Amino acid sequence: MNQVNRPMLMGLSLLLACSSFAAAQDAAPSASIPQVLQITREYLKPYKAGQAHDKTESAFIASMAKAKFPAYYVGLNSLSGKSRALYLTQYPSFAEWEKDNKIIEKDTTLGSEIEHNGLADGELLESLDSVVYTYDPELSFRPRADLSHAHFMEIIVFNVKAGHRKAWYDLAKMVKDANEKGGTSSHWAMFEIAYGAPTDTYIALTSRNSMTEIDTEFAESKKFMEGMGGEEGMKKFDELYGATVESMRTELFSINPRQSYVADAWMKADPEFWQPHAMSAMDQKKSKK
Repeated sequence: MNQVNRPMLMGLSLLLACSSFAAAQDAAPSASIPQVLQITREYLKPYKAGQAHDKTESAFIASMAKAKFPAYYVGLNSLSGKSRALYLTQYPSFAEWEKDNKIIEKDTTLGSEIEHNGLADGELLESLDSVVYTYDPELSFRPRADLSHAHFMEIIVFNVKAGHRKAWYDLAKMVKDANEKGGTSSHWAMFEIAYGAPTDTYIALTSRNSMTEIDTEFAESKKFMEGMGGEEGMKKFDELYGATVESMRTELFSINPRQSYVADAWMKADPEFWQPHAMSAMDQKKSKK
């Protein structure tokens, strides 16, 4: 399968030290898809990932947990591309995001700790940037709101040609219909850029509970082609894709529980993943008993 078709099959599926896929106010596993997604990217110096970065990021988590900060976030570590960490935070609206910013402004202790933690974390980084996206349900397909059991995340970045917005939506409809007819397991949530990147930039997020799901979607390529209408349908798809999309890239990330600030409901849903240190201590106590 060529590289153009693969991302559409994988799900026309990011990144400051405060970003998440848990609801900003109540991040239970049944949380809804965010309307506003803040994404912060930390580009790490060579060999500064791993435990060194876990340590500096854990300081942010400790400060926020102590202050009972309401906006949770999920940390991702790159498995492809340049070494980087992404942090995802969701909000139901820009107004709710503003409320959380005001909490930090008023809580001088929390603000001071975050600034102090940032200086230590910055020693490990080459650069940092942040972007903001808004959710588009029309471009999404079976999106998963509950990420409490997710261990990986696929991110596909699309740069659509200027003036081709209608063709982009037509293309997305073709892909969604083909996946529906073919009975594939594909799913994604699509977001459109609001701030921090060129206009007509879109990202598709596909969560993975395990990498086995990736194997499954590769194996479902025949189903997708049949849903698209065979060779003739794929030819039309390729033509429209080439005329509409300027560029795209697909990246794979692992979700790092040691760099994530999540709600208690998430920890209870998958404690062995979200609380590895806590579970280890519990196992030791059981062993002693």
